[in-house]
Amino acid sequence: MKSKFNFLCGWKRLGCITSMLVIVVTTLIAQQGGEKVGVPPPYTGESQSQRAEDVWEAQQQKSMAKKASLQRQQDIRKDTAKLLELATELKQEVDKSNENTLSLGVVKKAEEIEKLAKSVKNKMRGD
Repeated sequence: MKSKFNFLCGWKRLGCITSMLVIVVTTLIAQQGGEKVGVPPPYTGESQSQRAEDVWEAQQQKSMAKKASLQRQQDIRKDTAKLLELATELKQEVDKSNENTLSLGVVKKAEEIEKLAKSVKNKMRGD
């Protein structure tokens, strides 16, 4: 009797695992079947000119997104160069000071570096 019970429990486990697997796979397939990036929406207009306008609009949006991405990349490069410059200046100022003196300029420069680093981080994320 006990072996019959173990046999049924094994089938229940297998059924549960199989069900979960089917749900996960179905969800993944449904997510991948969503809209494709850069592909114009299916034609729903009434005329050929409307279709051409839709395609043109999709191309313009793609072009604008690419330009924005390039501009963001240039901003990141510029900001990281500035960040390196500020960090070098901060190191030089700290090396000049001693343990008893810490200038207000060093503190302000450190705050400026912190703000710039956060800005670069946000730009890299695309925020």
